[in-house]
Amino acid sequence: MEPSKNLLQRSLKGDPILWAIVLLFSFISIAVVYSATGTLAYKKMDGNTEHFLFKHTALILVGLVFMWLAHRVDYRYYSRLALYALLLSVPLLLFTYLMGSNINEASRWITIPVVNQTFQPSDLAKLALISHLASMLSRRQQHLDDFWTTLFPVMLWVGIICGLIILSNASTALLLFATCLLLMFIGRVPLRQMAVMLAIGVVVGGAGLASGQRGKTVMSRIENFSNPNVKVPFQLEHSYIAIATGGIAGKGPGKSTERNILPHPYSDFIYAIIIEEYGLIGGGVVLFLYLAFLYRGLKTVMNSYGAFGGLLSAGLSFSLVLQALVNMGVAVGLGPITGLPLPLLSMGGTSLIFTGISIGIILAVSRGEREVRPMTGEPDDTARIPSKRAAYA
Repeated sequence: MEPSKNLLQRSLKGDPILWAIVLLFSFISIAVVYSATGTLAYKKMDGNTEHFLFKHTALILVGLVFMWLAHRVDYRYYSRLALYALLLSVPLLLFTYLMGSNINEASRWITIPVVNQTFQPSDLAKLALISHLASMLSRRQQHLDDFWTTLFPVMLWVGIICGLIILSNASTALLLFATCLLLMFIGRVPLRQMAVMLAIGVVVGGAGLASGQRGKTVMSRIENFSNPNVKVPFQLEHSYIAIATGGIAGKGPGKSTERNILPHPYSDFIYAIIIEEYGLIGGGVVLFLYLAFLYRGLKTVMNSYGAFGGLLSAGLSFSLVLQALVNMGVAVGLGPITGLPLPLLSMGGTSLIFTGISIGIILAVSRGEREVRPMTGEPDDTARIPSKRAAYA
């Protein structure tokens, strides 16, 4: 028993509670996706109801492997890798918009040859931008009031990446922009500079929506949500039915009826299926797990030795949890339809891999390694967020 325990301690480093939360999410995801895709698999796979179960389980395992690999890397290296990933993301986003697979009037995917698996470059761009933004802010803690030193490079990269993403995926771009603003606030960027950033974001975002593929769809969804005289959209109507019929304890695993009617019950509206089968209790447990994930991510921020590790963990934690809250809010009618999946639970492809990498980086930061100055290898005692523990208490 003792050798096995030592092997686990050597192999799974970082926050053990965060490991437990992610593994619990994985088991819940397998169970719920299996139920939500049963009818779809029966229709499309000639009665093979286990097809998507095996595929989704395999992708979750691949995501966990990437998470384990990412958490074994010294997180300081991600500061250097982020810029290269950003430089790769720009042509990938352009190529996807111009020549990618067009599904539901949006070009968001590239099909990877041989494996025939779709890939969203926006997943890579999100991870790269948050990591590079954390790196830039940590290296400029002594020059936060300097527009050209701090705000201009931040504004440039955020504008380019969010501007390219919003052409085909408005909800992802807006959520990423909000995460960047939150990261700038945590990184002590002055509010007047953040106001400039917000104003530029509104202009660039508006131009991107007007010239991109999703402008009309976004306006239609906002109108449907804000106008009480407009009929409730089909997706939301059946999401409400699923939640209402779930009650307190739910119908039981695999007994959902709305999975046969709801569009994308295994992705965009998987939270409604969770409540239908497991009731408000199950929905509450899922919400609690996301909040616990955020808490452990911010705990990592408090325990990090320098600004880069803290900002990196905060940015990635908020990115995942904010997306989850938006997805759940849409399912219960608190916001317009977005099309965002529920991270860690929805069926997905390469998004599960990038989610695993993001969590692996948070775990790498939680190992508590000491930061070093870029290019010198010296301890980075200057790149700290002053009064770190007081600020996050």
